[in-house]
Amino acid sequence: MSTPKTEAGNRTVLPPSAFPLAGVLILVLSSWALSGLDASGKWIMGFGVPLLVMCWFRYVVHLGLVLALVLPVKGRRVLRSTRPKAQILRGTVMMLATFSFFSALRYLPQAEATAINFLAPLLVLSVAPWLLKEPPRLSRWVAAGVGFLGVLIIIRPTGGLHPMGVLFGLITACMFATQFIVTRRVAVDDAMTTLIWSGAVGSLCLTIALPFILPAALPVLRELTAFQWLILVSTGFWGCLGHLLQIQAYQRASASLLAPFVYLQIVAAAALGWMIWGQFPDLFTWIGIAVVCASGIVIGALEWRRQARPGA
Repeated sequence: MSTPKTEAGNRTVLPPSAFPLAGVLILVLSSWALSGLDASGKWIMGFGVPLLVMCWFRYVVHLGLVLALVLPVKGRRVLRSTRPKAQILRGTVMMLATFSFFSALRYLPQAEATAINFLAPLLVLSVAPWLLKEPPRLSRWVAAGVGFLGVLIIIRPTGGLHPMGVLFGLITACMFATQFIVTRRVAVDDAMTTLIWSGAVGSLCLTIALPFILPAALPVLRELTAFQWLILVSTGFWGCLGHLLQIQAYQRASASLLAPFVYLQIVAAAALGWMIWGQFPDLFTWIGIAVVCASGIVIGALEWRRQARPGA
C-alpha cells in the first residue's frame, strides 16, 4: 500500500508518463495481485498451516524475488538506506500488520477485512497535525469520521462478523496507519530500497523464530499436496508482484489520478472471496464499503486541490 511518488534528495523519481492510463491499469493489476496474496494466505491457513510459518514463506520468497529482480538493475547500492533505524521500524510495523491482518482473515470474509484496512489512510489524516506537524483541517477529521461510520456499518452487530475478526481488523488498520506515518521517514530512500528492507526485516525475524515454530508445523506441512505447496509459496510471489506493480503505477501516473482506483482492491477481494469461499458482501456491507471509499476519494481530491494551488 505504499505510494512512492515524490522526489527526495538527489534521487529523482521517474515523472508520470504522457499516458497515465498505463499507471491506472498497472495499479488495477497490483490490486488483484495483493488480493491474491490475501486469498492464498487465508486459503492455505484453512488447511492448518500456522500463521507464522505461512508468513515466513510470504516474506522469504518475496525477498528472494525482489533481490533477484532489483540487484542486477540497480546494484548493491540499492541495499543502502539513509535511515536504517526508520527502515527497521517500518519493517517491524509492517510485519506486525501482516500478522494482524491474516489473523483477521481467519475469522472474516476477505472483502470485509480488506475494507476495514482502508480506514488507515483516514486515521493518518486525522492525526497528521500532531504526528506529522501538518496544519489541522476540519475536512480531514470529517472524512475520518465518515470513514469510521462506514466501517461501523460493515461491522454492525447484525452483520454476523466474528468479534475477534473485527478486533484484529481494527488493529490492522491502526498498524497500517502507523506504517504510513513511518514511511514518511524513509521517503528519502529509493522505493526499491524500502521494499527490500521491508522484506528483509520480516524474513530475518521469522527465520530466527523458525526453530521454535517449525516443529509443531511439520506434521501439517508433510500432509500438504503439491498444489497446496504451490499456493503456500505463491504468497511470496503475489506479494512481490503486487508491490512492484504498485511502484510502477505511481511512476507512470500521479497519485491524485490513481487515488480513486486504489479502492478497487476491495472489489478484487470481494470477487476472490466469492469465487473461492462463496462469500459475498450483503447490501448493507456494500453501503458501508461505499461510504469508506467515498470519504477517502473526496478527501483525496480536496487534498490534491490544496496542493495544486500556487504557493502550496
